Amino acid sequence: MYIDGAWTEGRSEGRSEVENPANEVVFASVPAGTAEDANDALEAARRAQPAWAALPPIVRAGYVSDLAAAVKRDKAHLARIVVLEQGKPLNQAEGEIDAVITFLTFAAESARRIEGDILPSDFQNEEVWIRRVPFGVVVGLTAWNYPAALAARKIGPALVAGNTMVVKGHESTPLSALEIARLAHEVGIPKGVLNVVTGDGRTVGDALVRSPISAMITMTGSVRAGREIYAAGAHELKVVRLELGGKAPFIVLDDADIEAAVEAAIVSRFTNCGQICTCNERMYLHRDIAELFLDKFVSRVKQMRVADPMTNPDMGPKVNRPEVDKVEEIVNDAIAAGAEVLAGGRRLTEGDFSRGHWFEPTVLRVDTNKASVMQREIFGPVAPVMTIDSFEQALSFANDSSYGLSAYVYTNDLRRVMRLSRELSFGELYVNRPCGELVQGFHSGWKHSGLGGEDGKYGFDGYLRKQTTYVRW
Repeated sequence: MYIDGAWTEGRSEGRSEVENPANEVVFASVPAGTAEDANDALEAARRAQPAWAALPPIVRAGYVSDLAAAVKRDKAHLARIVVLEQGKPLNQAEGEIDAVITFLTFAAESARRIEGDILPSDFQNEEVWIRRVPFGVVVGLTAWNYPAALAARKIGPALVAGNTMVVKGHESTPLSALEIARLAHEVGIPKGVLNVVTGDGRTVGDALVRSPISAMITMTGSVRAGREIYAAGAHELKVVRLELGGKAPFIVLDDADIEAAVEAAIVSRFTNCGQICTCNERMYLHRDIAELFLDKFVSRVKQMRVADPMTNPDMGPKVNRPEVDKVEEIVNDAIAAGAEVLAGGRRLTEGDFSRGHWFEPTVLRVDTNKASVMQREIFGPVAPVMTIDSFEQALSFANDSSYGLSAYVYTNDLRRVMRLSRELSFGELYVNRPCGELVQGFHSGWKHSGLGGEDGKYGFDGYLRKQTTYVRW
C-alpha cells in the first residue's frame, strides 16, 4: 500500500492474492488491509490537504500533468498489468491507458477554469462572493472492469480541485491503482496527497466511508455496493457520488443504417467481454428490419475469436469465477424460461479454456420484456433481443427498467431523435453511434444507475463545494 508518501505492508500480516482470469494463475499478492490502515491513509490525507489546497490550481495541475506524462511513458507496462489482473484484450487495455492519460490531462487543463461569482448586495458598500473550494479528503472506490481508467477519472479532478485523496481499487484488480501511486511518487506529488490502500470493501472500504475524516465519497461499482455506501455515509451526512450499473437498451428502428447498427451493437455489447456499465444490455429491433439485422449480427457474433487476451482476440475471459457463474446462471434461466439461443449459450471449459473464466459470445431471442434477462444487468457477453412494432413501443420497453444510465437509438428520422431527450429516462444517449463517452461530456446515471456524475466541466465541479462570503467595507 502507499500511505503518506511511503510504501507499507500495513497493520496485518495477511495477503490477498491476485489471479489472472485467463488461466487462474496467482501472479501477485497485496496486503490485506485493515480498518486501521484505512485510518492511517485518511489521517495522512488530512494532514496534507491544507498545504495542497494553498497551492495555485495551476501548480497542482502541473503535478497531474507530470503524472499523465509518466503514464504515457509506461503505457506498455501498465496495459499488461490491466490484462493480467482484469482480462481484457491487450489492445483494449492499451486503450484504457490512453483513457488514463486523457482523464488526467483534461483535469489538469481545468485548473484555470475554476470560477466563482461576485454579486451585488442589497446594502451599500457590500458585495456577495461565492467561491468554489475543495471538500478536503476525498475517498475514491473503483470497480474492477477498468481498474486504471476509473482511478484516474477520480484522481485527476479531485487533486486539481485541491482535495487530497485515498483510493481503494477492487480486491480483484488492486494492482493498477498501485501502479498509478508508484508514478505519483516518482513525479513528486507531495506525501499524503494521494494514498492507495488495498483490502476488501466490507473492511477497508467501510472504514473509509464511515470515517469522519472523509468529506466526499466517489464510487464506481454495483447497485448493491452503492446502496451500502450510501447507507454507511448517512450518519456523517457524507457527500456521495455513485456511478452504478446499467441495463442499456439498443433500439434499431425501421429507417436505420443496418450495417452501422450491427457494427455498433457488436462493439457496444462485446467490448471488454460485455463488462461495461454503458454496454448494450438488451436489444429492441423493429419488426420490418429484425430478420435482416439478426442475420448479419448473429453471423458476426459466431465469427468472434475468443482467446488469450495477450493475443488481441475479439474477446477475453470474464474477470473471475463468481462473475462467469452469474452469467451462466442468467443464460440457463433464460433458456429454461423459453429464450431461443441464436448463438453461443454456454461456458467454455475445454482445451485452451480448461482454466480461466470463459463464456461464449451469446445471442438470445426472447418474447417478453418482463423476462429476467431483459431486466437484470448481465455484465457479460450476452445479447438478449426482442422484436418491437413501433418507436413508441421501443421507448416504453426501454424505460421499463430500474436502471437509467445509457441508451442507444439507431434512426435517421430527426423527429424521433428530437423526442429522445423528453421520452427516454437515461442520463446518457447514444444516437447512431456505439458506446464510448467523451471526457468533455458528462457521464451520469439516473434512477438506480447512480447519483452525481463524472467527466467534463460538470464532473470537475462535483469535486468542489461552494462558500459564500458577505464582504462589507
